[in-house]
Amino acid sequence: MPPRLRIGVNALYLIPGGVGGTEIYLRNLLEALAAIDRRNQYFVYVNRETGADLCPRAANFAPVETRVRGKFRPGRLLWEQTGLAWSTFRQDLDLLFSPGFTSPRWLHGQSVTVIHDLQHRKHPENFGYFELRAWEASVRQSVKRSKLLVAVSKSTKNDLEEIYQTPPERIRVIPHGVESDFFGLKENESYDAAPIRDLGLRERGYLLAVSTVHPHKNWERLLGAYKLLREEGTEQDLVICGLPGKAWRNVQDKIAELGLSEHVKLLGWQPRRTLITLFKYGEALVFPSTFEGFGMPVIEALACRLPVACSDIPPLREIAEGAAELFDPTKEDEIAAAIARVLRDPSLRGRNVQAGLRRAKAYTWRRAAERTLAAFLDANYG
Repeated sequence: MPPRLRIGVNALYLIPGGVGGTEIYLRNLLEALAAIDRRNQYFVYVNRETGADLCPRAANFAPVETRVRGKFRPGRLLWEQTGLAWSTFRQDLDLLFSPGFTSPRWLHGQSVTVIHDLQHRKHPENFGYFELRAWEASVRQSVKRSKLLVAVSKSTKNDLEEIYQTPPERIRVIPHGVESDFFGLKENESYDAAPIRDLGLRERGYLLAVSTVHPHKNWERLLGAYKLLREEGTEQDLVICGLPGKAWRNVQDKIAELGLSEHVKLLGWQPRRTLITLFKYGEALVFPSTFEGFGMPVIEALACRLPVACSDIPPLREIAEGAAELFDPTKEDEIAAAIARVLRDPSLRGRNVQAGLRRAKAYTWRRAAERTLAAFLDANYG
């Protein structure tokens, strides 16, 4: 049996309620690793915003608290290259796992880095001038120096091969899992409608859209499609839930311009339990993004038997083809038509829901943890 590994986890990027799906990813993955791996020793490096509660309460997991502020990205990236790098030597680490895109250039042991997407190359308009250049330099060197990379979808793997000429044998495709609460959510009485009422929503059902409000999430075309649906007699409100991003003001203006203020609810970020409750009482999920690394809300909707209409783009096809209504995200009329089918065709809804549940059962955090642990072992012994 090989010796126990000393594994560092670089969680310095995580800002509670501030980094979207990558926070859900790390919290669930760490808990799943703690459930399956009692042998290796983990050191979880946390910033000032996150704190030690991120670290699972297992004997082989230990938090390493730092003075780093995750919200100040330049300072965080600098400390990652200096303080964290030096700590890997002091802790005599065998491996550093960096689940947030970037890792130190020099460190003790091997490096496994997660690349969730290459948004900075695909949608540079979402980044400031200096931010974009610093991010590109950080990601590029992480891709080059890491022993192995984890891509959360085949689409991201393809992007890594194309943009950075990464050899495919250095990439492991490990999709996200789904939290257990999504399965059987409709029958779970512990998720009552109180949060829905507190948000001023109608319990009779609504269209749910979940994502950070960035331009590439395609909100303005969704609003145009929703306007068409209202004109055709659709009664469901549209509920948009996600971190305010660079399209927030544009979305607010578009809602007013189209005269939809009474029917579109722009909620911003919500606590995890509230978000899961929104899935329970929704009529359908619509996900109109033009670019994704994975598409976590889609697999969550499939798991809780919430019908889905989503963009016909590679990572979403991986998850939902045959279990959701796919549409061209550049065409408002096609978005509207797909949503209309989901809302108005009971037999189609039933078929998609059953197919979606079968697909979702393949996405577990335990499986993600097992494959991630295998990547750690490959990086050290392969």
